[in-house]
Parts: sequence; structure tokens; C-alpha cells
Amino acid sequence: MQKPGGHYRPDFSYLSWFSMLFAAGMGIGLMFYGVSEPMSHFSSAMGGTAMENGVRTDWAPLGAAAGNAQESARLSMAATIFHWGLHPWAIYAIVALALAIFAFNKGLPLTMRSIFYPILGERIWGWPGHIIDILAVFATLFGLATSLGLGASQAAAGLGYLFGIPDGNLTMMLLIVGITLIAILSIVAGVDKGVKRLSQLNMVLAFLLLAFVIVVGPTLVIMTGFFDSLLAYVTYLPALSNPFGREDANFSQGWTAFYWAWWISWSPFVGMFIARISRGRTVREFLIAVLLVPSLVSVLWMSAFGGTGIHQLVSAGFEGVQNAALELQLFVMLAELPLAAITSFIGIVLVVVFFITSSDSGSLVIDTITAGGKVNAPKPQRVFWATVEGLIAIALLLGGGLAALQAMAVSTGLPFTLVLLVGCYSIVKGLMSEPRSRSALKPSVG
Repeated sequence: MQKPGGHYRPDFSYLSWFSMLFAAGMGIGLMFYGVSEPMSHFSSAMGGTAMENGVRTDWAPLGAAAGNAQESARLSMAATIFHWGLHPWAIYAIVALALAIFAFNKGLPLTMRSIFYPILGERIWGWPGHIIDILAVFATLFGLATSLGLGASQAAAGLGYLFGIPDGNLTMMLLIVGITLIAILSIVAGVDKGVKRLSQLNMVLAFLLLAFVIVVGPTLVIMTGFFDSLLAYVTYLPALSNPFGREDANFSQGWTAFYWAWWISWSPFVGMFIARISRGRTVREFLIAVLLVPSLVSVLWMSAFGGTGIHQLVSAGFEGVQNAALELQLFVMLAELPLAAITSFIGIVLVVVFFITSSDSGSLVIDTITAGGKVNAPKPQRVFWATVEGLIAIALLLGGGLAALQAMAVSTGLPFTLVLLVGCYSIVKGLMSEPRSRSALKPSVG
């Protein structure tokens, strides 16, 4: 549908669009790492560097900030924003914009092989295209399984913390099975009725929880910390981005390498989903929305949740968050604020609903790839892929827990990195051939 002036009417409103962007791209990760990552970096930075046989054994970013609470907080937030800000969304934007251009404006199927048409031409219909799509499916499956496993472990930990339910493999398995069944119902309902409504519910609950923490927590610390964290990020960015001559091997190879592989493994899934919901948006509008808005929301989220946890340790001497397991740190932090039982329950609900929307979005994307770019593939096929995702998450959790989930994300992210690098060149060629007058990602071909 076309609006006056030659522009195309977007498929979704701004609210629905932003909700689905945020839920698909970050969801479970922000819930799991919102408190734990800033706190982990802060603790390691405060502890300073440690050497053994001439090799650093600590996990602090860069040169740490031994004993300096203020600088440790700045360094920890800079490192966290480095992992959760522009970099992951830039990866998503490359895939999403390329798919949108080649699918909506060039008339190719909405599948990863279409990105490589300027390079491979008609060969994308042969074995090179098959390999690209297969890599995309495996990257999406195991990237999603990592997130689903993290979500299940945090939801189980929260239920154990609040209600005393045993926090073990059986609980996590039952959670994954139950939530996968709900996700299947949502998938069958489709993007408009299922994924969109769940994403909007996510946004409402997430921003209510965020607003609560800002208002009843250390409000001034959070708001000033937001801007200070952005400044710290800019200050430390060159050093954090430099891959050469690093002494902080545990941080750069443990934290950063895992995140880059995780984001890359998510890129075919998130990128294709973003492309699918962005028809009718201009390229400028698309890039601003995909790069800046979610990045700033992520920084505010980390400043509020991570900053509150660090403030509780530094100002009140409360060590509960620091000493808790990663999956419990959100709930321990909330326990020090008013209405702890209610907010912790909302946190569990958010993890569960993010879990469902991730499974929904991922299943729809894998379904589209395996159907050769068909947006409306048979419903039994959608059900099959949602079931497979749940089974993989269960297998990885039982096989090695968090370490197995992270290892699988890294393993699948590495080969797909090569695909993305070639895709960057391809998208430049595609945009150079696009007429300047064609400013929107068209909802139809022609």
C-alpha cells in the first residue's frame, strides 16, 4: 500500500515495530545479564590484575582499576555497553537491511542466499546458496538454544528463590517444554496475532520494571550514571576494540569473543525477522531505529539494573548480589527494593515471555529459510522447528549447562562470520544499484 507522495505504508505501527525489534534482538539476554555483567566486571576490576607464571589470571577488562570504586564502575559499564550497544545491533542491521533490499526491492526470496545475488548471480540457486542457508539455519538454531537455555536457568532460579521450587535440571526441562508449547500456539497464530501481541506485552512489563527500579532505586545515581556510562564507553572504546597486544585475555577471549559469536549466530534470525517487520520503512528510518533506539534502551537498562546492584555494594555494603549465582543476581538485587515479591515475579514473567517471543521469531525465520523464502509456510513446519529448538536447548543444558550453551554459540558463530563479511560487500553493491528515488523498503515487488 502506498501513501501520498510515493511512500509505502509500513506494515506495523511504531509501537509494534519497536516492541518486536527489542523483544527479538535482546530479550532474555538483558534479563540474564542486566545485573550480572556490570557486577562481574566491577568486581574483577576492583580486584585488580593477578599474575601467575607471567600470565594474567584475572577476568578484569583492560588494566582493571584496583581499589578504585568509581573508576571500576565506569570501566565495568563501558565494557558492558561495548557488548550490548551499537556492535550487536550493527550486526543485525547489516543482515536486516540486505535482506530487505534484495527481498522487497529486488524481488528475491526472503532468505539468506538472496543477499549474495550481486556476487553469485544465478548461482545462489545452486549449492553455494544451499550452503549459505544451511549455515544460517544452524547458526539460528544454536544461537536460539543458547538464549532459551539462559532463560530457562534464570526462570528456574527465580522460581526457586521466590517459591522454593527445586532449581534443577527437571525444573528447567519442564519450563522449556511448557514454554515451547505456548510458543507453538503463538507461532500458529502468526506474526500479527501472536508475536506482535506478546512483544507488546513484553515492552509494557519491561518498561514498568525499568521505571520501578529507576524511581525506587538510586534515581540520581542511575540517571547520572547513564550519561557517565556513555562517556566512559566512548573513552574506553578504542582500547576495548583493539584486538592486538591485549593482556586481558580472559576478558577479551571469554566475554567479548562469546558475545560476538552469540550476536553473529543470532544475526540471520534477528536480521530476517527485522527485515520481515520493516516493510514500508525508509532506509534512514530503518537504520536510526535499528541502531540507535535499541542501543540507548540497552544502555539505560544496564545503567538502571547494573548500576543499582553496584550502588548496593558500594554505598550500603550489601554483598548479596556480588556473591549470588549469575542467574540469581537480578532477584537478589530486587529483594533489596520495595515490593520485592511482586517485582521478582514480574521478572520471571518477563523471562518467560521473552523466551516465547524469541522461540516464535526464530521458528518463523527458520521456517522461512527452509521453505525457500516463503513467508507463509505450512503450520506443521513451524511447529516442527519450534520443537527442535526446545529439544536442542534441553540437550545442551543436560550435556554441560551454561558452558555447553556458550561453546555451541561460539562454534556456530565462527563460520557464519565469513558469510557476514562477504555480505557487507554485497549490500554495498546492492545499494549502489538502488535508484535514489526509491527511499522505502517496499511492501511489494515491482
